[in-house]
Amino acid sequence: MEAARLLLLVAVVVAASCTTGALAATPHLKGLRVHLTHVDAHGNYSRMQLLQRAARRSQHRMSRLVARATGVPIASSSKAVASGGDLQVPVHAGNGEFLMDLAIGTPALAYSAIVDTGSDLVWTQCKPCLDCFKQSTPVFDPSSSSTYATLPCSSSFCSDLPTSTCSSASKCGYTYTYGDASSTQGILATETFTLAKAKLPGVAFGCGDTNEGDGFTQGAGLVGLGRGPLSLVSQLGLEKFSYCLTSLDDTNKSPLLLGSVANISESAATAPVQTTPLVKNPSQPSFYYVTLTGITVGSTEITLPSSAFTIQDDGTGGVIVDSGTSITYLEVQGYRALKKAFAAQMSLPTADGSGIGLDLCFQAPAKGVDQVSVPKLVFHFDGGADLDLPAENYMVLDSGSGALCLTVMGSRGLSIIGNFQQQNFQFVYDVAGDKLSFAPVQCAKL
Repeated sequence: MEAARLLLLVAVVVAASCTTGALAATPHLKGLRVHLTHVDAHGNYSRMQLLQRAARRSQHRMSRLVARATGVPIASSSKAVASGGDLQVPVHAGNGEFLMDLAIGTPALAYSAIVDTGSDLVWTQCKPCLDCFKQSTPVFDPSSSSTYATLPCSSSFCSDLPTSTCSSASKCGYTYTYGDASSTQGILATETFTLAKAKLPGVAFGCGDTNEGDGFTQGAGLVGLGRGPLSLVSQLGLEKFSYCLTSLDDTNKSPLLLGSVANISESAATAPVQTTPLVKNPSQPSFYYVTLTGITVGSTEITLPSSAFTIQDDGTGGVIVDSGTSITYLEVQGYRALKKAFAAQMSLPTADGSGIGLDLCFQAPAKGVDQVSVPKLVFHFDGGADLDLPAENYMVLDSGSGALCLTVMGSRGLSIIGNFQQQNFQFVYDVAGDKLSFAPVQCAKL
């Protein structure tokens, strides 16, 4: 076991910012750097509220991800059902924890959108709205942009949609449902997007006129960074991208690096770079899968059958790395073993974490947690890569109740490495090389 100073849960205040850059897929440009802001950064929430909100969002997102992977139906929104008749609408990941600033159209209209590595579609709300949620910036009006163009049903992008319809004008209509009555519906079109002052013409996106769901209200749409053909990564032909999420008590920015600038600096990394293969799942082509081969908890190496975290023949199972889920979820067989090993090596009594939304909690001593020892937690991946976590990446303290909780929980059908575990690690998604690399980095210094 390793003694570790445990950080209190505080607001993630990551100011949104864009710096001048360039994009590898665009002529004359090499790479692009933008910054992310946490969805709760400006909410003035207490520490307890932040944790509860993150845990609740993670539970909802995990349910959507599992529903997508297992095929278990989730009721689609009333609007989508009404307009689609008997149309079977696939469930997508949806929502996330971080926002990015961008602009759409000519002239450019600025807005913020949720960044999502678990889905592909880029979309924003559009006028005329049939049913739109409130957003802090003006809703995009296609008629005011000189570069807006609808896509026909014959477009390859229309064919890439899991669910599409054709109007009498041969415009490509789409419906995406994210579970929990969250959905977007509208017309697939192309437009010029602006990221960090770089103009990106001809990006296919969903122009949504019917959009429902509380999870979208932090932004004005989503930017999908998944592996599918409709994602921003695929459309721009990016070979790689990277992000580095600052720690929970850090007010500095979280950089998102696209294209050739998405590298881990050896001078910035505080330990050797680890690399593991990215695995493809034909049933779920958007997700970034990795192969989890083992877990170490303190002095205990957890031994599980190889099937515990592998992708099954029916497409279920496997482990994905996801920026939009805060908590890590492990297939129940692996989670139970981790929970048992962790509890056995803690000297504190257990506590009820249901009010926070976490499963395994301990009662912290009244004098504080500075001298509390917690078991080391290491995730082992294919290729010899080890995600060796500092305590603040898997333990959180609710100062009100004194509950010291593990930010790992159980799931069925899919395992997820969440963003609590990723803080102050730079992750590089080498899409072209099918590799995921990571190293501990002080993200605020990048």
